[in-house]
Amino acid sequence: MRNRSFTKHYYVMLLPGLVWLALISIVPMFGIAIAFEDFNPGRGFFRSEWIGWDNFEYMFDLNDTVQIFGNTVFIAVMKIIANLVVPLVFAIMLNELRFTSMKRWIQTIVYLPHFLSWVILSGILLDIFSYTGPVNELLSIFGAEPILFFARADLFPYIVVGSDVWKEFGFNTIIYLAALTGINPSLYEAASIDGASRLRRIWHVTLPGLRTTIVLLAVLSLGNVLNAGFDQIFNLYNPLLYSSGDIIDTWVYREGLLNMQYGLATAVGLLKSVVSFILIVASYALASKFANYRIF
Repeated sequence: MRNRSFTKHYYVMLLPGLVWLALISIVPMFGIAIAFEDFNPGRGFFRSEWIGWDNFEYMFDLNDTVQIFGNTVFIAVMKIIANLVVPLVFAIMLNELRFTSMKRWIQTIVYLPHFLSWVILSGILLDIFSYTGPVNELLSIFGAEPILFFARADLFPYIVVGSDVWKEFGFNTIIYLAALTGINPSLYEAASIDGASRLRRIWHVTLPGLRTTIVLLAVLSLGNVLNAGFDQIFNLYNPLLYSSGDIIDTWVYREGLLNMQYGLATAVGLLKSVVSFILIVASYALASKFANYRIF
């Protein structure tokens, strides 16, 4: 009885968090009904006309649907690959440094952009890649003509991926550095005694030691295939870049809030959420099978 009365305090401590979770994550889910209605804000959920699957049928008839899903998958997959490879390579290079003080300074410097919002970073990027910015000034030194980077739809996805890597690779490097500490130093000593060069030690000791971490991060990232980064793209793109930079989230924002196509925008958002949920379940199943990772 004493233990039971004592645990009541923990439930009381959990209560504010549970209430907040319900208000933020559970109650808004009733808005899913808008996807099946010709929603009128003046009438509300209960009095708007129920039209069933009409919004979904109309969504698949639009030419924009294929484009926005294609842009989303392309940008998201490129981000996933780049954010797996670049931090891995950087972590290995940083691990090979013998100057501890320099290693800490470098890690701190590359870690800082993670804490800046895309509102700030997008302003920096717009200045760097502007017509009179440092990138075009550098190109002019080599005799190249200035480029309107944010008017070139063919370049925009790569700017998005590159800037996302610049922002996040320092933070993602920490995961690999933590995994590197779990590799037995005697393996490096044995390889060195056997005459293995530094590159051989990386190939035969470091990478096998990181294999589980790499597989785990790769399969868990599958759930983000339809998340290309609303904050980043919304702050960087313009109508000239819609053909290659318009993703599901930005399209839903424009159609739902600006063009007031509430039912259509909700239908697209609901489809994205369902597909993302399936991918997340699949990614955790793969993580459990190949990396022995379990939440429960």
